[in-house]
Amino acid sequence: MQENLKMQQQTRINIYALISRLLMNEVDEELLELILKDKNMLSFFPTFKDWGKRKSMSNKDLIERYLNVDFTNLLLLHVIPYESFYMRDDQMMETGGDNPVQQIYNDYDFRVELDKARVMAGDHIGVELEFMYKLCTAENEALEDGAFDVAAQIAAIQHDFLKEHLVEWAPLFLLNVKNEAGTAFYFDLADVALEFILSDFEYLDRLKNDAYNYQNIEEIA
Repeated sequence: MQENLKMQQQTRINIYALISRLLMNEVDEELLELILKDKNMLSFFPTFKDWGKRKSMSNKDLIERYLNVDFTNLLLLHVIPYESFYMRDDQMMETGGDNPVQQIYNDYDFRVELDKARVMAGDHIGVELEFMYKLCTAENEALEDGAFDVAAQIAAIQHDFLKEHLVEWAPLFLLNVKNEAGTAFYFDLADVALEFILSDFEYLDRLKNDAYNYQNIEEIA
């Protein structure tokens, strides 16, 4: 795999992994410490980096007094993180097997442990982003094996899933999170997630229009 393509894929994998994790569960001390020590990861949180409260207390106190409280207010109480709420006319959440997103997961053998993930349905924003992470990982493995046709098929699944699902509702959800965020951390998280989802869809759209020709990745990326 050419170096530019390798870097592109690893970046996509890393970002999907990060934002899915942070939008599904509260940040813990280990992950927060990793973000603060990694310049690339910290660059996603420019407001949080300069936030006065971050500099004035330990990570443990910051998490317990501010970040966990904000996560609960945003993702458990005030902003609904489920696609069906935004896409159904009655604004009801579809928690059963008829959920169209769950049917897609079943088609591709993606299993969601709802209790472990602490979500009510598979169309939770964090689960949908984790599905994209899994697809990107599978695409990368195919590219490393030189199976470009297989990689193209997986990229096409990613494109369609973003187009028909995440791009349809996640921007409104993330804008609501930005508006309601009580901490710089979740403001920045919503901002980077919104920007990345839209830019990744644009990348996949260009890749599709180029017939998934990975050899032209420098022109596409």
